[in-house]
Amino acid sequence: MSNKPYKALVTDRIFFGGVDAIDELVANEKIDVIYDLRAKVDGPLPSDLSVHQPLLDDADEQDNSIREAVNKVMDAYHDGKNVYFHCNTGRGRGGTLAAATLLELGKAENIEEAELMTQAIRPETNIKPAFKAALNRIYTK
Repeated sequence: MSNKPYKALVTDRIFFGGVDAIDELVANEKIDVIYDLRAKVDGPLPSDLSVHQPLLDDADEQDNSIREAVNKVMDAYHDGKNVYFHCNTGRGRGGTLAAATLLELGKAENIEEAELMTQAIRPETNIKPAFKAALNRIYTK
């Protein structure tokens, strides 16, 4: 098992973790775009590859912010780009988008499976109840 501060969600294509992993990630992987999921960023973005794509805390905007972020990740992936997404620690927002990405890719059949897969890849993942509720609204039919 790798001790890198970031993990591959899709081998050599989609990675996730915390903001502190960016320097090592860029040095070791071919990354085309980095999505910064933090609600607020104080100061400049951490990399020239970074795009601020916040997952918002406001319940009225959570679903849309998750949908928009996962669509950006999927568009980049389908365009052949290698993607990294992160929040501060790579646990909450990063875990939420990782689970949504697994669902979009058809690698998980439901939210619980996506969350377990995400935790198997990055054990410190902890999807907060409000984000899990948003995933349920988006992906439960």
